Amino acid sequence: MGTDAAETPKMVAIGDGFFLRQAVDNIAWIDMGDYAIVVDALEQPELEDEVMSAIGQTLGEKPIRYVLNTHTHYDHVALNEAFQRRFGSEIVNQLTCTIPPDGRRFEGERRHVVMLPMPGIHTAEDCVVWVEEDRALFVGDIFGWGLIPLLAALSAETEQRLLATYSRLIDFEPVKVIPGHGPVCGVCELRRWVDYYHWLVAQVSKACAGGGTDAEILRDISPPQDMQAWWRFVQWKHQDSVGKVLRAVRRGRLQQ
Repeated sequence: MGTDAAETPKMVAIGDGFFLRQAVDNIAWIDMGDYAIVVDALEQPELEDEVMSAIGQTLGEKPIRYVLNTHTHYDHVALNEAFQRRFGSEIVNQLTCTIPPDGRRFEGERRHVVMLPMPGIHTAEDCVVWVEEDRALFVGDIFGWGLIPLLAALSAETEQRLLATYSRLIDFEPVKVIPGHGPVCGVCELRRWVDYYHWLVAQVSKACAGGGTDAEILRDISPPQDMQAWWRFVQWKHQDSVGKVLRAVRRGRLQQ
């Protein structure tokens, strides 16, 4: 059997002194000048030595002053303790401190970073991280490469919040969008996801009005051709999204 390429970490240079260890779970480190920031912290504590070695090779002995977690699911926080132990890093997320609605800023000689709350999509504590000089936006699990990221049931209310959040992400006009999992993308993928969502609601609503059964709808609504090559955009992801929309439409929580 072949090896899943996503399981093999790849180092990606986002900018000068700004690196991403890209794999199924992503972690990044950013040279701010006299200190560095880490964004998200993986799910495997046994990767500590590998990650610390990679940071040392790219940033030298620069201290990691802050670790920013886009949210606190287990696959984003495993190395928090290691950074605290090695560097005395401050762990910054919506459970460890209050992040104001207009964000918490981190100033450096090389860069300015802002961490902004955007709660209520994937978790109640979602945040994004905007690196101004590089026009790079960390979106955590708000963007899920083909998935509807809501953990709450889809409804008119959660749909409104979801689309409003995507509008805010798009308004940054990021050059590079860094999701919690998988490859770096851009604002085009965010816009395409919004189009996909509207298309999906229309397709499911039409099929339900036409008398289609749940099994028929799940079988017959295929993912758009241009999204087939999206990272790990396999049939189960699309069917998960179809299923969420289908349940909402059937229960009268969502209408086209």
